[in-house]
Amino acid sequence: MSRGRTAAAFGVLVAAAGGAAAGLYLWSEQRPAEPPTFRCSAVLGESTSTLTAEQAGYAALIAAVSEGRDLPARATTIALATAMQESSLRNLDYGDRDSLGLFQQRPSQGWGTEAEVQDPYYATGRFLDSLVRVDGWQDMEVTVAAQRVQRSAFPDAYARWETLGRMWASALRGQTGGVSVTCDVGEGDGTTPQDFADRIDADFGEDVYAVRVLDATDDDVWLDVAPTVDDAAARDALASWAVAVAAEESVAAVSVGGEGWTAADGLGPVDAPAGAIGAAIRLTLETPPG
Repeated sequence: MSRGRTAAAFGVLVAAAGGAAAGLYLWSEQRPAEPPTFRCSAVLGESTSTLTAEQAGYAALIAAVSEGRDLPARATTIALATAMQESSLRNLDYGDRDSLGLFQQRPSQGWGTEAEVQDPYYATGRFLDSLVRVDGWQDMEVTVAAQRVQRSAFPDAYARWETLGRMWASALRGQTGGVSVTCDVGEGDGTTPQDFADRIDADFGEDVYAVRVLDATDDDVWLDVAPTVDDAAARDALASWAVAVAAEESVAAVSVGGEGWTAADGLGPVDAPAGAIGAAIRLTLETPPG
């Protein structure tokens, strides 16, 4: 899978009921801004939060790792708010002093090696390991719980991201029903069913979801991805995750009961093959060499 797309601007657009909108942008002061290629949005009722596709992909990874550990959605909210503040949801190879990665963890403070803290899976796991060791974290304010882990010089800074972190956590943890993420993406480079199944295992953990082929042609394949334990929230979480990683994983469509998302049309009805127990996901397949 490719993680090469970068965007220096962290753009979040929140649209509230009645058409009011506010823009919130955090710009990197250490690198020149580059225009993002693709964007993804979490849609909850009349509210929308928009990230670059790269940022949404990391948000999806954080949510999936949290779910794979059977942690409540609040853990995802805290982790997302922290990563939004620390790195603008980007896997940075620079930071204050020796801080690196999504959570700006410092090797000199025992978080791991430079390579480890720049591995999004390792970094997310270490953050969550530290969070769950905080006594009473479930009942703390988000900024307080985050500060207990991070020990930042700006302990109240995480509070500004609480609402957006909660929106993405709700969408990516399947708490809103159906597909709650939409992405504006181009045609992917192609993938294989096995590579996609491997990505699911990497993010959520092994044996959390079962993957089977529903229908296949020379150009694409429909998969049925169902939680191994019957759980509608887990099904919807996987569906929204699949949209959030669409740019990386060549996802062309996602359907839950005939409603979902396509790369061509966004959110709406989806004509998927019958027989899906979980989320029906259409992948663009790799073109054979030659």
